[in-house]
Amino acid sequence: MEVFSPERRIKHYSSYQKILLVGEGDFSFSVCLARAFGLADNMVATSLDSRESLMLKYSEAISNVEELEARGCIVLHKVDVNRMSQHHLLISVRFDRIIYNFPHAGYVYGPFCSESSQIWFHQDLVWRFFKNACEMLTVVGEIHVTHKTTFPFSKWKIVKLAQEVGLRLVDKEQFSPWDYPGYENKKGVGMCDETFPVGMSSTFIFAKRSAASFHPGALCISLWSADIVDMACTYLESLERKKPKHGHKNLRSPSRPRKKNKNLRSPYHY
Repeated sequence: MEVFSPERRIKHYSSYQKILLVGEGDFSFSVCLARAFGLADNMVATSLDSRESLMLKYSEAISNVEELEARGCIVLHKVDVNRMSQHHLLISVRFDRIIYNFPHAGYVYGPFCSESSQIWFHQDLVWRFFKNACEMLTVVGEIHVTHKTTFPFSKWKIVKLAQEVGLRLVDKEQFSPWDYPGYENKKGVGMCDETFPVGMSSTFIFAKRSAASFHPGALCISLWSADIVDMACTYLESLERKKPKHGHKNLRSPSRPRKKNKNLRSPYHY
């Protein structure tokens, strides 16, 4: 007999969910979830870096990866969020939660890039991520993006980007790193092993727009309703067969008025 382990949770996430994490730095966020769950066989953690690059950029990355793998997590390297839905190990997998913390496109043209151009690169990254992630969700799955909400990050307009690919905003909750013990946010470029101030940040929760009207029991209800209709039709047909034909002795002739009972008082007589 198969034995199910009890559900374990941390904030929005459950050991019963199939979870994909993308854009991980030193994998400390993934480790935080894995420790909360005990086992991490429900998780796939990915980063754009190769394993060799991780060793050079982050002091704790390799030990975190090894812990994840020991707990049953699948760790994938060199996964580009722009094309992840076509990754040969992910193309047929659907997830209940897809998590992207503090997306950042890097500084493509360094200090010579204008602010508006840099914002466009960030928006393009997030839009392509949404486009891919949307294809990888279960019917009732969610995409979680944690993002700074102050200027200039607010100009990314990530809610609008999500809507453009068929997603809707389900919730928005203020993010606190203290909710995730052991998590250390890392820079994507420059001094990568350093943290950056989170400041005013929120976790934006998105779902497919079509999921708003979906109910897991909808199909069962439809089939059940069809059975009820069939039963009702059968019942009405049986009544029709039992109905006396015209001229039956139990039918009173229309031309023969009913006799009034003189002793019957009107209900409105006082």
